[in-house]
Formats: sequence, C-alpha cells, structure tokens
Amino acid sequence: MKLIRTEDAVGHVLCHDLTQIIKDQYKDARFRKGHVVAPEDIPVLLGMGKEHLYVWEMTPGMLHEDEGAERLLALCANENMERSGVKEGKIELKASCDGLFLVRSESLRAVNAIDELMIATRKGGTAVKKGDKLAGMRVIPLIIAEEKLTAAKAAAGDTPLLELRPRTASLEEVFLDLTDDNDTVAARAAALFQTSVETAEKEAVGDESDL
Repeated sequence: MKLIRTEDAVGHVLCHDLTQIIKDQYKDARFRKGHVVAPEDIPVLLGMGKEHLYVWEMTPGMLHEDEGAERLLALCANENMERSGVKEGKIELKASCDGLFLVRSESLRAVNAIDELMIATRKGGTAVKKGDKLAGMRVIPLIIAEEKLTAAKAAAGDTPLLELRPRTASLEEVFLDLTDDNDTVAARAAALFQTSVETAEKEAVGDESDL
C-alpha cells in the first residue's frame, strides 16, 4: 500500500471506500475498495477533496480480484449458462434453460484446495430450471498471486468443470461415456427417470385422445 497523488492514480486499485457527501442530496461510498481508478474518476476525486489516495502496489505476478474471478469463470462456464457481471471479485452463473446440471466434482475439489479462491456450486446430478443459480466463483483477497490462478487452471484440466444438459437430451446422450464418477452416474439416472416420466405422460395423453 502506498500514498500517491490523485492525478497519478489512473490504473491503480483503491485500498478503501471513498465517501462523497453532497449536502441534503447524497452521502454514500462514491468509490469502493478495489475500484480501479479510471481517467474520468480524477475530476470527481479532486472535487471530493481527495488530493492523495492510498492504493495497492500492483507488482508483476499479482492480479486484481476481478481479473482473478474472470479466470475462475473460464474454468466453469459452458453452454446453456448465463453469467453475471463481476463485482468485488465475484461472478455468478445461472441456467439459461431447463436441464440436468453436472459437476466434475473431483476436479472442483482440487481447485478449491487452493487457498484465497473458491468455486461454490449446487449439487451435481440435479434437475434445474431456467434462471436457477448454478455456481458462484470468487477471489477472496483484493489482490491475488497469478500463480494461484495458474494452479487452479491446471487442477481443473481442459474440460469445463460444469455442464448443463438441456431437458431435450436423448437417452443415447445420457448413457454416452458412462463412468464411475458418482455425480455423472446420478445425473444420467436422473435423466433416465425424467425421460421415463415424460414418455408415460405422452402415452397417457394418447390414450385420452382415443376415447
């Protein structure tokens, strides 16, 4: 942490919240801890009476929490998922369709064994609806060593940690590449059950139409 002139702060990360007070109109944090100072922020900061700022020293090999969260997202995101914006080092994923949610749990545990970062998910092998929250990933400190994100990528491997199979997935897809992974087995069993229920419903409708 160091104190620098506000005019020299572009590109630096704020160490604490900065409150702006406008009499009878506004009193709240105008800039939050972790904010990266942009050129357009300088006149506002000076207008707030902030001639000097405490900022983090961004040394080589260190990443801001938001960039770290983006890297964690890259390990998880897959088709049929919608991401949130990044805020305070956190990103969320939601389902963009109904379907079956799968998690590569062993690889996820390996990633979460690395300190100062985490990826939390709902249980794999479960049915989800469009809009349901699937996962959240975050970097815990404001600044994190890049080597930890590199280790997380290695632990995750080349395949996304998460998968959302649309409800229309066929039985052939359900049984394709069946493995001993518990989450995968549970997921395929759930899909088989769902398909059986839908088939029974269609047959019942057909019977009614023949009456």
